[in-house]
Amino acid sequence: MKPTDMAKEGTEMTEETEHMIEKNGAKETEHLVSAGDTKEMRAVILSGFGGLNKLRVTKKAMPEPQEGEVKIRVKACGLNFLDLMVRQGNIDNPPKTPLVPGFECSGIVEAMGRNTKGFEIGDRVMAFVNYNAWAEVVCTPLDYVYNMPDDMTFPEAAAFSMNFVAAYMMLFEVANLREGMSVLVHSAGGGVGQAVAQLCSTIPSVTVFGTASSFKHEAIKDSVTHLFDRNADYVQEVKKISPEGVDIVLDCLSGENTGKGLGLLRPLGTYILYGSSNMVTGETKSFFSLAKSWWQVEKVNPIKLYEENKVIAGFSLLNLLFKQGRCGQVKTVVEKLFSLYNQKKIKPVVDSLWALEEVKEAMQRIHDRGNIGKLILDVEKSPTPLMASDSTETSEAGEEEEEHEGDSDNKERMPFIQ
Repeated sequence: MKPTDMAKEGTEMTEETEHMIEKNGAKETEHLVSAGDTKEMRAVILSGFGGLNKLRVTKKAMPEPQEGEVKIRVKACGLNFLDLMVRQGNIDNPPKTPLVPGFECSGIVEAMGRNTKGFEIGDRVMAFVNYNAWAEVVCTPLDYVYNMPDDMTFPEAAAFSMNFVAAYMMLFEVANLREGMSVLVHSAGGGVGQAVAQLCSTIPSVTVFGTASSFKHEAIKDSVTHLFDRNADYVQEVKKISPEGVDIVLDCLSGENTGKGLGLLRPLGTYILYGSSNMVTGETKSFFSLAKSWWQVEKVNPIKLYEENKVIAGFSLLNLLFKQGRCGQVKTVVEKLFSLYNQKKIKPVVDSLWALEEVKEAMQRIHDRGNIGKLILDVEKSPTPLMASDSTETSEAGEEEEEHEGDSDNKERMPFIQ
């Protein structure tokens, strides 16, 4: 991620959605199932980019595995801030709608395509998916599928893949975290933030500085060394404790935080941009917020980096998987993480479980930064009656019916936590 350049990449966690959509276009187009069809499934459909009213749960044709693919009966799906940005169209080169959102899931192997080895029907697995995860059934290449540890639950697995793999690769593969180093992580109460905190605890004498909304502090205070309010002047607070700054900055915010993060780096320190959540201010895409975030990104002079011995980097897990073909490297990381899980050194933090029909409410909760840990769509969970009619299809043809501005009532804003 880069500042003139970084402003663009910084604007994006977003390149993560430039993945090979053309290749998968047939899978991503909504195919409503006629009454006579038997192979059908429930899925969350994004009918167009915009607000929450663009999401519906409807029936569509069930995919069948192609050569080298695994068919998974989905039990749980992960919900990430990136999914919110996809919904808004707040990404580079967005795919065509309608589409099924979601990039990670867990479930049970139901079938395999030709020349697919390494799995058996009935295996409990977690998987990365190039869209299409928020459905009862997904098909994905075997390189993106992993057998789950015996003790891991399906919600834990859905909370594990993107957050812990991203956290591990940023800390150990990019920044080379070692004993005695210090780390600043924003959104410390979120899924990635909690994964970072847990992984740092596996290395002796690592100091973790975190920023989070004040109402989260009591719940997460034991997971980080020093915790600051997300609206406070964290630069000054860090320097009071560590005048030289920190060794690693993990930034999912972008905007003005880019310059602040670079300024906090010690010599040989590493700043990593892996998101741009500051661009999201309202329910729909804001060109003002996008322009403000771009303008606030400090323009980096490479000569200054050279003189100050600082490293600036970007990280996009989905690009690494789906565009850059690093499946083998990611698989090695997953195996290391499973070992840490089996040793009980790390454990995914699940904030709440939501039915597919409650996807709007779940997305509103993540938009409001109300979650501590990961939000999970539980495919087998029954929806709360108040919300069930709000996210399901409302017309015989399955077309989305637009909601009026005044229809955004409290039931769409209220988090329901299990």
